[in-house]
Amino acid sequence: MAHKDGAVCIVIRDSKILMIRQKRGDKEYHGIPGGGIEPGETPQQAAIRELWEECNVSGQIVKSLGTYHCPHVGTTVHSFHVDISDQTPMIGPNLSEKEKQILLETRWMTLDEICERDRAFLWTAGLAGVLEFFNELTSWGDDISFPRPSK
Repeated sequence: MAHKDGAVCIVIRDSKILMIRQKRGDKEYHGIPGGGIEPGETPQQAAIRELWEECNVSGQIVKSLGTYHCPHVGTTVHSFHVDISDQTPMIGPNLSEKEKQILLETRWMTLDEICERDRAFLWTAGLAGVLEFFNELTSWGDDISFPRPSK
């Protein structure tokens, strides 16, 4: 089965990132709103549609943050910085029953509240393209912080 290319949204408010707590099997993780691009849809339209479906808010694209390849499914994902003004995100009421069991909650999170694994995906999605997070990243020291001890 061929996988659809995707689109994701990075939404920032007060130095926090809009995250969705998700469950896959017995594991939970935090991700950003997004999903597959439907036939006839642009990546921008898909990003805004997915934000509406998953978080029940409308958005305005601020800028493209780029694209990246998802090797585990062989798709290209388009990433956008999106503004939702003062709307209150919540899990979308129109999600399918399957999606409601996977997407558990929306939450505004600071970088230090997000585990290393989930943070790595944020950087891949283009978080460094948002100036305040680029500045945060460049302020870090040279220490190695990989979470496993070297062998």
